[in-house]
Amino acid sequence: MQRENFQSRLGFILVSAGCAIGIGNVWKFPYVTGANGGGVFVLFYIISLIIMGVPILTMELAVGRASRKSAVLGYKTLEPKGSKWHLHGWFCIIGCCLLMMYYTTVSGWMLGYCVKFATGTFNGLDAAGVDAVWSDMLANPGEMALWMVITVLVGFIVCSFGLQKGLERISKWMMICLLVLIVILAVNSLTLDNAIEGVKFYLLPDFQRAGEVGIGNVIVAAMNQSFFTLSLGIAAMEIFGSYMSKEHTLPGEAVRICCLDTFVAFMSGMIIFPACFSFGIQPDSGPSLIFLTLPRVFVNMAGGQIWGALFFLFMTFASFTTVLAVFENILASCMDNFGWSRKKSTILCCVFMLLASLPCVLGYNLWYFELVLPNAPNGGQILDIEDFLVSNLLLPIGSLIYLLFCVSKWGWGFDKYLAEANTGTGLKMARWLKPYFQFILPLLILVILVQGLI
Repeated sequence: MQRENFQSRLGFILVSAGCAIGIGNVWKFPYVTGANGGGVFVLFYIISLIIMGVPILTMELAVGRASRKSAVLGYKTLEPKGSKWHLHGWFCIIGCCLLMMYYTTVSGWMLGYCVKFATGTFNGLDAAGVDAVWSDMLANPGEMALWMVITVLVGFIVCSFGLQKGLERISKWMMICLLVLIVILAVNSLTLDNAIEGVKFYLLPDFQRAGEVGIGNVIVAAMNQSFFTLSLGIAAMEIFGSYMSKEHTLPGEAVRICCLDTFVAFMSGMIIFPACFSFGIQPDSGPSLIFLTLPRVFVNMAGGQIWGALFFLFMTFASFTTVLAVFENILASCMDNFGWSRKKSTILCCVFMLLASLPCVLGYNLWYFELVLPNAPNGGQILDIEDFLVSNLLLPIGSLIYLLFCVSKWGWGFDKYLAEANTGTGLKMARWLKPYFQFILPLLILVILVQGLI
């Protein structure tokens, strides 16, 4: 079967950035920044992205582009005879499925809130009323399931049209809309009273404030965030490498994806921090920031119904581009490994994902139970267990395996990786980085892994 290719370079960059740009940027980045002292965290985040995110992203893309296959067969094509690197490919597929088992629910929340704001559900509510909208939604399995089902069905319908006519065409327009929306929302936030105080908190490095959290904690949190924002380690990016042309070098493309990803995360902060300071709300109020804190801001804002609807439309686009990208990876894996047609893969994967996403939906109501998990923002429901497995185990371990595969003589090997990464025009990866890739980068990933488990 002929391997599909992206129609354009812009399509590749926007789809890949769309995969990276998700809830981690627009939900997690602002509250983690707030909790870690603001500007100093942002500084270390950018450094971490350069020294960790870009290299590992090039490795995933290199495995995909060199093999022209999805995860399992990608490893099989490049690994030395008799080795078992391809076993990690199956864990990548499991990781993508596990990620979507809760991501579809969260994406559904964004869609639900967009509809609620657009239809005036929040009009005239006080703080208790805003909180009640959230708790009522979580307690209603029917409503939660409705938004999740819409997300899954629309996602697979788009992917059923193929790479160019489905994923690339839709993601391109969603990303362009997302970028326009985020600029409009940020400009609106900057016009609010006292907005400048929010900007100062966000962008001016204050080492004294960071010292209260602990500089070491801030650095580890920044490494964590830079790493997870790119969805590395479960072949979510590798699949797009398999659809790439050889015209441009991988370091150059990786830098472009990271810049777009960082721009969206940065602009999310420009929306949220001025709004929080303008309305006297704590900017470090954790995961509840999006669904409890910000709706209170919009309710009190002039034209709040419109701004709230636009904000959650932006959030819907941000989360849905990731859903589309990961669905495409799951479909490609089924087509590659089982020889299924795209139509058969779409139907079977859609049914599986609808069933597999239900436990997360029911974990807030019918199947609710208490479980103490480290850093579990929602009390330890099924979502937190699934997120813990993906974020704290599969992503860092997977990234470490990709790294070792690309730089060790027992894997693909550094020379072959470097040749693939530097094929084409653009920014090249330097050979002198080999010792850093072989010895220092694995240690940094281990720090993230251990910290996540602690």
